[in-house]
Amino acid sequence: MKMLHGRRTRILGATTATAGLLLVAACTSTDDGGSASRTAAGGVELVKAGKLTTCTHLPYPPFQSEIDGKVQGFDVSLVDLVADQLGVKQDILDTPFENFKTGAFLNSGECDLAAAGMTITAERKKNVDFSDPYFNATQALLVDRKSGVGSLADAKAKKVKLGAQAQTTGEDYAKEQGFDPVSFESSDAVLNGLRTGQVQAVVIDYPVVQGWLKDKANAKAFDVAANIDTGEQYGFTVKKGNKALRDAIDKALAKARSDGTYKKLYERWIGPYDAAAASPAAS
Repeated sequence: MKMLHGRRTRILGATTATAGLLLVAACTSTDDGGSASRTAAGGVELVKAGKLTTCTHLPYPPFQSEIDGKVQGFDVSLVDLVADQLGVKQDILDTPFENFKTGAFLNSGECDLAAAGMTITAERKKNVDFSDPYFNATQALLVDRKSGVGSLADAKAKKVKLGAQAQTTGEDYAKEQGFDPVSFESSDAVLNGLRTGQVQAVVIDYPVVQGWLKDKANAKAFDVAANIDTGEQYGFTVKKGNKALRDAIDKALAKARSDGTYKKLYERWIGPYDAAAASPAAS
């Protein structure tokens, strides 16, 4: 099984979707480079003055991916709202996904928060604090149309190779169903595995599949055999005990829900607004 190894980080620029401002990371150091205060509005302490530093794992469209050289997506746009509320700009740090489970980059002071389409689980709560849920996620079984697979039971009976992204709840679910999935480092690698025949079916978050199927070639070659409700909800994470930042995130999310910004961003990045998928708290 292929797993993620090593430490891969990149500082990336981000776009503020709601304001059209271009935010570019100026350096790779967590040092504020001067005497500027690292205390933002509401008493939120940041790792860098004037910056809300976000850990993510690329690519994971439509939540975060590089578009025209800039990191954009649903998660990015929501965190931009938090940064705006704090009176700072968002910087994005691309990191290995396994660090999201442990909170390593939060604990080391390299990032203020993590945003990566991350499912809230009891196990992960042992290491990080989650924001209010901002998205209800289902898993999809995406299959090669030529495989004849119409369900997970079919996949098992036909003994087809099943793939999933490493360290994700999709991979966990596949294992729970008795599969030994081929593990891919990123969502792009999952899709490439399906395209090249390394696997004939994959289990991955449905919104990701929705984005893939917007491509006509993908829609012609692949089919959603099942939409699996696993009861998952996404949340942003902060270092355990960082109540000030967690509260600021929840406040920004609540405001976005109440003033219609959440709905607009959902429609831009995800598709037609689904109040149920937006999570009970966001409806």
